[in-house]
Parts: sequence; C-alpha cells; structure tokens
Amino acid sequence: MGKVVGQANVSLDGYVAKRDNTIGHLFDWLQNGEVEVPTPAGDFAIHLTPQSAVHLRKWVDSLGALVCGRTLFEVADGWQGRHTLDVPVVVVTHEAPAEWVDAHPRAPFSFVTDGVEAAIARAQELAGDRVVAVTGGTIARQCLELGLLDEVAVDLVPVVMGTGNRPFFGELSAEILLGNPTTCVQGDRVTHLVFPVLK
Repeated sequence: MGKVVGQANVSLDGYVAKRDNTIGHLFDWLQNGEVEVPTPAGDFAIHLTPQSAVHLRKWVDSLGALVCGRTLFEVADGWQGRHTLDVPVVVVTHEAPAEWVDAHPRAPFSFVTDGVEAAIARAQELAGDRVVAVTGGTIARQCLELGLLDEVAVDLVPVVMGTGNRPFFGELSAEILLGNPTTCVQGDRVTHLVFPVLK
C-alpha cells in the first residue's frame, strides 16, 4: 500500500484559497519557468523552472489516486470528468451528485458517503502501491487528526493572504508534530517541501 500524503499550494500564513475559493497568486509559479510540462490529462501545459519541473514530474509519476471534498469538486466543476493529473478521484460527500454521475458515466470518480476513513480505503484500493494525495483543507485536517497521513507536501508560495481565508488544516483538536523535511526544492516563487508525519 502506498503513502497517503496531504498536499496543497500554501501561502506563508497557511492559506490554500481565499474566502470566495479563488486562489490569488498561489499558482503563479506554474507559469514561471522555461520548461514546458504538459499536464497528464493533456488539457494544457505549465511552464516551470528546471528544479520545479523535476520535482513535479516525480510527484505526478508517484500518484495513484486523489481524495478531495465536495467543495473542491464543485469549485473545479468536477474537472469535466477527468482530473488534470489523470488519476482516479475519490470525493468525500454526504450525497453523490446523481446528475453529474449520469452525465459522466465513464469518469473515474468515486463518491464516498461514509467518511474520510472509507474514502482513504477506497483510494488505496485504486492506487495500489502508488501515492494517495489528499487535497482540500477540511479533508486533509480530518485525515491528519485520524492519523491517516504519512506525509504533508506543500508548495510554499511567498504571499501573505491575510485573515479570514481558507486554511490548509484549519483548527486542529491537538498539536501534531511533523519531522524535518525529506524534500526541499527551491523553484521560482515557490519552495517545495515534504514533511513526514510523526506517529
């Protein structure tokens, strides 16, 4: 079974989106370099520094499934049935979107209605020995509190978004310690960091 990794683009003050779910400058680094990298789904290309390109390719090659919450799924409009990273997606929700499912019968999406633990289990089935990435602050927080995360990967962006926005982990019920970073890659206006979760 592969690792379960909480992953996000994060501001210096810990936010992953603005209050209205827009992202401000958090993804500017995806167009800051001279190396063209097509997305796995082939829907567009990004332009990275050589350092970020190597890091991102390694990350994408390791992925086997993605877990997200219903809010991110809705904001992204379900990625039109095929995620940009071209991996199966498991959505944690109270109710599956029946109309969307009917409109995208071949989409590799699973809608799990009985909590994050069941969603992680489903994603691990789909991913096999590959990485399960957990995105979205609420789901990542729940996974961290339940001891389901092996690592936390952040693309740290030098912007301060201010109060009232959407934090990566939000309010945790207890302090959780991470180890020293096992990855630290400096790109242009981004630092890629991976921390093991101490258990």
